[in-house]
Amino acid sequence: MSRGSFIALEGGEGTGKSTQAQLLAAELERRGIDAVLTREPGGTPGAEAIRALLLHPPGEGWGMRAEALLFAAARSDHVERLIRPALAEGRWVVCDRFLDSSRAYQGGAGLLGDELVRSLHELGSEGLLPDLTLVIAVGDATAAARLSARDGAVSDAIGGRGDSYHSRVNAAFVEFAAAEPARFAVIDGEGSVDLVHARILAALEPLLAKGSRA
Repeated sequence: MSRGSFIALEGGEGTGKSTQAQLLAAELERRGIDAVLTREPGGTPGAEAIRALLLHPPGEGWGMRAEALLFAAARSDHVERLIRPALAEGRWVVCDRFLDSSRAYQGGAGLLGDELVRSLHELGSEGLLPDLTLVIAVGDATAAARLSARDGAVSDAIGGRGDSYHSRVNAAFVEFAAAEPARFAVIDGEGSVDLVHARILAALEPLLAKGSRA
């Protein structure tokens, strides 16, 4: 049995990646590809418990180093118990966020540095990387409108951080894609949901064609 493909969707707040992850998983199933839709932090009972601690922290909340450790712990459980087994079974995994969110949010915007975040990932998840990471990019006005429609005036501990923090997050994703063009595809997230979905499928065509030949 051939290994499945691992696709991650990334981007800042309000880019629409969660919606696109759902559409992509459904489209893969429609094409006869067994797909697993998951998310980070989360995806397993243990990782979902950590998600609750991260997004709605107790007391004064977490420092950036503790936050990075919690994300790495959630990812380690997620990789071991869900992602690697699914790939070994030949299933495709569509993940709403993965390592590059930690690199952008804690490493870049949180000023911990890329080396620390990558070291935690190497230790916790043996350095697993997606076959393709789709970075969905939108303008500030589009992101703000989508966040307002989704959350209103309520946000979690990370999404509610200031504009300068989220600007650094968005810039980090662009830098990652420029540095590793073979692993990333930047998707224009402006326009209708269906239009963005079509752009994602076009970016995935080489992997889809490869899977059909396997």
